Amino acid sequence: MTVALSLLLGCVVVGWLAPRYLLRIADPAVALVAWLVSVVAVVVTTAGAMLLLVLPDHGLGPSVVATLHQCWQSVAHGSAPAVEAVSGAVGFVLLAGLLARLAVAGVRGGRQRAQARREQLDVLRVAGRREEGAHVTVWLDHDSPLAFSLAGRPGVVVATEGLHRHLSPEQVQAVLTHEQAHLNGRHHLLVAFGDLVGATLPFLPLFRRTAAALRELVELAADATAVRKHGADAVRAALTGVAGHGAPGTALAMGGDSVQSRLAKLPRHVPGPARRLASCGLAGVTALVLPAVTALAALATLMLVSCPAA
Repeated sequence: MTVALSLLLGCVVVGWLAPRYLLRIADPAVALVAWLVSVVAVVVTTAGAMLLLVLPDHGLGPSVVATLHQCWQSVAHGSAPAVEAVSGAVGFVLLAGLLARLAVAGVRGGRQRAQARREQLDVLRVAGRREEGAHVTVWLDHDSPLAFSLAGRPGVVVATEGLHRHLSPEQVQAVLTHEQAHLNGRHHLLVAFGDLVGATLPFLPLFRRTAAALRELVELAADATAVRKHGADAVRAALTGVAGHGAPGTALAMGGDSVQSRLAKLPRHVPGPARRLASCGLAGVTALVLPAVTALAALATLMLVSCPAA
């Protein structure tokens, strides 16, 4: 039981303190990996701690049944059940409820997004000019400089002719590269995951801030991809030109979120693929083991405090 409580303490510490450090990571791709893995690590470690409470000695199925049976027998005979039995039963119920809540919310959200995308594409097929490429681009005859991307198979970039009227050719390509980066990086899926976590697990700052953080980080990551291909000056001008024109709720748009913050964070140079891959791997491994390491530190501290001095 002590190990399980230490793991839970480690999850609380990481879930409470991690956001302030994750947002300081300069490379948005590394920050994305670290944030996502941190969320998964806290959830998985919490689930492991709950299962340790349910598993006194042997397999999962018999232990769960035995724990629930023990609680019932104790209550039926008018005596208080053991703390371990109560903790195990509560942990099992909480774990099952958490998984059910995530599954239901995820399925419902996925269906709603798919329906909204189908309705948007039905309109775009009639109103826009289709251009084939790595991703389908639909051009709308509208004067406002606007572009956004819609996830799916295939992914679709929607752009207006106003881009050509208000931006230079290099800036237009920077906008399109930004939107294609959203599709290539599965950023819509990451944003949907962030919305799901924020809606269903609002227990710790790490979870509550996931939706907003991922929305900003995917935009910064797409900006960095555009900088690597077209240069910081072109991306800065393009970002300024399309700012404030909005996009549908299910879409990701270059001018949609945190424009001023992104302009301040726009990099002059972007790390190469090998360096970025190494940084992402290191960040992911660190985030994955951090709850357990924190738990071990808490457990070691507890043992030192509880043991008499030699």
